[in-house]
Amino acid sequence: MQTITAEEVKARLDAGEKLNLVDVREPHENADFNIGGILLPLGQVQMMQVDNIENLKSEEVIVYCRSGNRSGQATLLLETMGFSNAKNLSGGMLGWVEKFGR
Repeated sequence: MQTITAEEVKARLDAGEKLNLVDVREPHENADFNIGGILLPLGQVQMMQVDNIENLKSEEVIVYCRSGNRSGQATLLLETMGFSNAKNLSGGMLGWVEKFGR
């Protein structure tokens, strides 16, 4: 499984790059704080309900959650579904907030 750091993602966002971000947390977590990702809770990924990101199979997809655990699971699942460049955001939103704040 490929990973990416919060620093790398933030630098690319700050540079204006359009990233395919996928938030696998629950809706209330996403509403509290997010970095602009498509909300796709882990349960939906586990049930292979990924129609809204199906078009990203050959593109880089950066998956994040609270700490990096759920997004790690989701990244592995996406890889088995044919997503060729899925990456887990190391440390998740906890790491992001620790480094950059909200």
